[in-house]
Amino acid sequence: MDLVIIILALGLLMLIAYRGFSVILFAPLCALLAVILTEPSYALPFFSNIFMEKMVGFIKNYFPVFLLGAVFGKLVEMSGIAESIAKTIINLVGRKRAILAIVLMCAILTYSGVSLFVVAFAVYPFAANLFREANIPKRLIPGTIALGALSFTMDAMPGTPQIQNVIPTSFFKTDIYAAPILGIIGSLFVLCLGLLYLERRRKKAQIAGEGYFGFNGAGEETAVAAETVNMSAAPSTNSASIGRQVLAFVPLVLVGVANKFFTISIPKWYPEGFDFSKLGLEAFGKVDLATVTGIWSVELALVLGILTALAYDWKRVTSGFQQGINASIGGALLAAMNTGSEYGFGGVIASLPGFATVRDSISHTFTNPLINGAVTTNVLAGITGSASGGMGIALSAMGDKYIQAITQYNIPPEVMHRVVAMASGGMDSLPHNGAVITLLAVTGLTHKQAYGDIFAVTIFKTLACFFVILVYSLTGLV
Repeated sequence: MDLVIIILALGLLMLIAYRGFSVILFAPLCALLAVILTEPSYALPFFSNIFMEKMVGFIKNYFPVFLLGAVFGKLVEMSGIAESIAKTIINLVGRKRAILAIVLMCAILTYSGVSLFVVAFAVYPFAANLFREANIPKRLIPGTIALGALSFTMDAMPGTPQIQNVIPTSFFKTDIYAAPILGIIGSLFVLCLGLLYLERRRKKAQIAGEGYFGFNGAGEETAVAAETVNMSAAPSTNSASIGRQVLAFVPLVLVGVANKFFTISIPKWYPEGFDFSKLGLEAFGKVDLATVTGIWSVELALVLGILTALAYDWKRVTSGFQQGINASIGGALLAAMNTGSEYGFGGVIASLPGFATVRDSISHTFTNPLINGAVTTNVLAGITGSASGGMGIALSAMGDKYIQAITQYNIPPEVMHRVVAMASGGMDSLPHNGAVITLLAVTGLTHKQAYGDIFAVTIFKTLACFFVILVYSLTGLV
């Protein structure tokens, strides 16, 4: 019965999210329903001391990353950096390789710290333009954006500042560059399979006579961001224009370089951590530097990225600065609250008797901590429809056990970091995932029209996680 209660609560949350309702309200309600069905008198204590503590703790640690990432992404869009990067990529790979061009653009933006949600809005106009010119079915756009933005640059590539790669740093005391060789191998696995799949889909549609608007060759743009960008002009050879195209990459590269710099430098700035008692502020305790270095590094790097994005085209940014910044802040609040609410939901579920049954069942089935962590995180991310939410449930419930297990098996914590991060980005993109719903809304398509390709990318991501485990087991590469 305890297990049935958990399945009921998770299934209900999944259904509600799929219907488009906000998990900010319904995650605590579903969590409390599970508690009430277990023991009604536990409801209020569990809400105050578990749900709210977990939710507030998550927001305390990670809200600045959400906020700075959203602001940086908006400024990249407003300053014209995204447009300049798109033109550069198209000049390099050619307009006929529309799928590759869009994947690369999404990958560059997300790897530089632009929020996954922002990328969909920023890239869609360019994707619509290129796909229409190449007469590639519009229904392939969501899968293409998903491959570039929601897969390898989200959690596999070492150094990505996305939240899915930041969360494990506080549990395993690693940094976002953990297991670089395995991360690159996993990224190439997803990228190659994804591109082969999408190209096969394109060729199949071409043979069948299907164009951008389908088989009848006519249709209308119905997407939220239906505007397209005119990129038909021949590439400029003007030295000033080329110089600005090069400068467009500076904020993105700076985020990566600064991230690495701060990861190395912060421990040197605070070699003994930071103890507030030395200032007479005993109530604030001591900062464990190992748990915050990865987070602080990302935050400082994004601040530098924001400043350089502002400097790229100050006049263009300031013309709509207030509206753009307010929109990005609103988006960051919504994303952080959504994920924090799911994190609190996970904390409650992990405290119920039924979860111990699930945990023990997985533990007994998969004794290898890497496989155990991958399966647990993948399943929970799929059920909650959130990579960070599923990872949060797994690590909050079993983080200490994982640390003990990898110590016993002599597995570097960096490997566990990479495996858990990649596993969170596997089955999380089921139909009720917020990013999937947003992506389909932006492109003006339905689940029936375009979700199949997103799911294919999801399968590649899931396989990549276990492929990385196999590579590590055979070679010991980190």
